[in-house]
Amino acid sequence: MTKKEFNIEFAGKPLRAEFSDLAEQANGAVTVRYGDTLVLATAVMNKNAKEGRDFMPLTVDYEEKFYAAGEILGSRFVRREARPSEEAILVSRVIDRTIRPLFNQRIRNDIQIMAMVLSIDGENDPDVPAILAASLALAASDIPWNGPVVPIRIGYLPEEKRFVLNPTYEERGKSILDLVACSKTGKINMIEAGAKEIDEKIILQGLKEAEKELEKIEKFQKEIAAKIGKTKIKLDFPSPSEKTKSLFNRHIRPRLEDFVYIVEKPVRLNRIAELKEEWMESVGKNLPEEDLGLASGLYEEAIGEIFHKNILEKDKRPDGRALDEIRELFAGVDILPRVHGSGLFYRGETHVLSALTLGGPQDVLIIEGMEIRGQKHFMHHYNFPPFSTGETGRSGSPGRREIGHGALVEKALLPVVPKKEDFPYTVRIVSETLSSNGSTSMASTCASTLALMAAGVPIKNPVAGISMGLAIEKGNEKNFKILTDIQGPEDHHGDMDFKIARTKEGVTALQLDVKIEGITPEIIEKTFLQAKPTLEKILKLILDAIPSPRKELPKTAPRIIRHQINPEKIRDLIGPGGRVIQNIIAKTETEIDVEQSGVVYITGKNEESAQRALEIIKDLTREFKVGEVAEGVVSRIFEFGAMVEIAPGQEGLVHISEIAPQRINQVRDYLEVGDPATVKVIGIDDLGRINLSIKEVGTIQPKQKSSNKTYGSEQSRGEKRRERRQDF
Repeated sequence: MTKKEFNIEFAGKPLRAEFSDLAEQANGAVTVRYGDTLVLATAVMNKNAKEGRDFMPLTVDYEEKFYAAGEILGSRFVRREARPSEEAILVSRVIDRTIRPLFNQRIRNDIQIMAMVLSIDGENDPDVPAILAASLALAASDIPWNGPVVPIRIGYLPEEKRFVLNPTYEERGKSILDLVACSKTGKINMIEAGAKEIDEKIILQGLKEAEKELEKIEKFQKEIAAKIGKTKIKLDFPSPSEKTKSLFNRHIRPRLEDFVYIVEKPVRLNRIAELKEEWMESVGKNLPEEDLGLASGLYEEAIGEIFHKNILEKDKRPDGRALDEIRELFAGVDILPRVHGSGLFYRGETHVLSALTLGGPQDVLIIEGMEIRGQKHFMHHYNFPPFSTGETGRSGSPGRREIGHGALVEKALLPVVPKKEDFPYTVRIVSETLSSNGSTSMASTCASTLALMAAGVPIKNPVAGISMGLAIEKGNEKNFKILTDIQGPEDHHGDMDFKIARTKEGVTALQLDVKIEGITPEIIEKTFLQAKPTLEKILKLILDAIPSPRKELPKTAPRIIRHQINPEKIRDLIGPGGRVIQNIIAKTETEIDVEQSGVVYITGKNEESAQRALEIIKDLTREFKVGEVAEGVVSRIFEFGAMVEIAPGQEGLVHISEIAPQRINQVRDYLEVGDPATVKVIGIDDLGRINLSIKEVGTIQPKQKSSNKTYGSEQSRGEKRRERRQDF
């Protein structure tokens, strides 16, 4: 085995990049170790380009290996890795969004980046090392790529009022900011962030705090590429002929500009598609030797040029809005009957319907992955059916886009959703994109906020989202214009898609994608400033539709009662083989969840069934105190006293001296099995045994003896005790 190692300190911890012959047939390969977290990244490009394509074919796969965690995971019946987890898909998207803009978009050779997590130490998240490994694999390979790029995670500890770079999992639990940013030559080209209503100034300070580390690691990568990097493959990128350009400029371009600025999306798309079809037919007829892929590319590039020119020179947008103007808005609630909460949000031609379902603690999502294990009591899922864009297509299981958008909305809403201790319901929201013309994820954030409030979920604050765009002059980054509320063509032909979710208190989520090398901190700051008034307007619209979360849950929602018992009483509640708790569940038609802390969650179809189960549980787990008076039933009789059942399964002893004020000779002269008895707790010993008194709460008369009566017969004893216990 041959290898070369390169070491550096990254955010106060040692980082090692190792190039070896482990994956020697890949164009580029590297293992990056950060702590005991180890990631192998490979980069491969096919030698031959595929003709006829009009896109760059890049695939990024981030693979979690269960052995990396040192455990045998997976389902009970399939103990191996199967389809990627949601977390793996999200990291794949982050790597893709980081490296894609740095490729020449005219490449038509298949390129695949694979990042495999080989070891995870439980402290350092493998996502940042994976992005860095992908960058190093590409930088040292012979694949043409305009890198390297540097990732970093930024956290903020409010109590200490300081930033922490590449925080551990423990530090992230204390942080109010979890931001992953990627940088190239001082510009930011990717951001993925969740925050607990944090001010934009803190985010900008965090990016400033990371600058030195980003510069250091970029220099580190460049030095590695200079020492061991392969010579880059030279790819030929043919251009359209002058004849083709002339034909296009004479017959197509003049009409194209008019079509780009048709306000109605369906009409605009039809006109642009019809004109493109006419163009392609014209090329085939008049210039049969011309590559149709190049002709198609010329058409798309022209739309981008028209878009940039009119934005930068005239502030002219495709639908005629001002640069900082939002499209027409609508917000409504209670759209769907029977569901627990629903919200509808319109932003221009983007329409999203969110439906919310409330469930009990047993409905939580259990996650057992390589990196993340636990339970989720809040879930958001996003759907994007093909009819939302007026097209036909595949429908069914969610793709990477749906998972990514759903996770972003979930991240935006999570900071305002109450904790399980305060609101013990499992909450699932599904956002259905019914019509799409840009920024459906941020529309889903707004619709889901409406659904939460309509369902009576006591969220901390409403959340609004907006997507901001950018047009920047090539070669002159000082000349740029920021666009509020971008729609389809502005997203497709613009230079930035910056999604911002915010409450009145601060930011809850960010997602930045660019189509250029990156944007400066100045652009980020101005984007924040321009977005804030629009977000405030959306928040007002939401509050006009529903001023606050409803005080009562819908009638169709289950009812959950949270009750605390002594953990030592859990055994009594569960019963031998679980028979006691299963009996309660069957009798009251409820679901009962018991935690080790003694917290009991009772989920009933209605309030009555839940309360009935609660009363039974209280009786079973009741803890008596000295001086407390209780009503009981005599359960057993001895020569020295009697046992009185004061709660199901709980008995106390009434000594013969505590039955009556005067001295008595026989317990049976005063008590029989099954007799009701009012008693007072006069003592509890170290073993939890209860001593009772009858004489301290009243007087008791001796019984009238009958020759034909049997005291404590088995029949009367069994019947009366079963009645008292209510079958428990």
